[in-house]
Amino acid sequence: MQKTTEGVNQHGGATNSATIHKIGLSASRRAESLAARIEEGAAGLAAFAQGLSDAEWLTPVSATDRRSVGVVVRHVASMYPIEMDLARTVASGKSALDVTWEVVAQVNAKHAQDNAQVSKAAALELLRQNSSEAAAAVRAFTDQELDTATPVALSFGAPVTAQFIIEDHAMRHSWHHLAAIRKAIGR
Repeated sequence: MQKTTEGVNQHGGATNSATIHKIGLSASRRAESLAARIEEGAAGLAAFAQGLSDAEWLTPVSATDRRSVGVVVRHVASMYPIEMDLARTVASGKSALDVTWEVVAQVNAKHAQDNAQVSKAAALELLRQNSSEAAAAVRAFTDQELDTATPVALSFGAPVTAQFIIEDHAMRHSWHHLAAIRKAIGR
């Protein structure tokens, strides 16, 4: 839309991002769709986790991933800010070669050790808070930012877009772990 005065478009509506977000709109339809899918995935994980018994909350996710269901739920929640930082880095045109799978493994191991006794209430609150903040951050992306591609170590140095980072990390993460949790619990 063409601006006629600072902060007001030709139709008299606000154009600054803070006002746009207050009324529930995004600068980009794609960004809005991505944000809604982040919220959907987090809500699905939260709803399933909320119904788990104490014993299920402590169940290891798999034979190869011995973290408890509770630790994994908190893991998903705690990764949103990091995933959004990565997406913003790519969107700004900077490469992201310092975040490797080895670094991710170290972060995950430390997280599991530090949060072995996480309560369901604390993990779910962090999931709600961080997924909401991630969705709000995604809504601020423009189409041009979503289309920006730079080399990313997690993609073996391939130039990937900020949208790919959002979809493959912040958006997919809750679905990926929910599937593993469902399999561990047997429902």
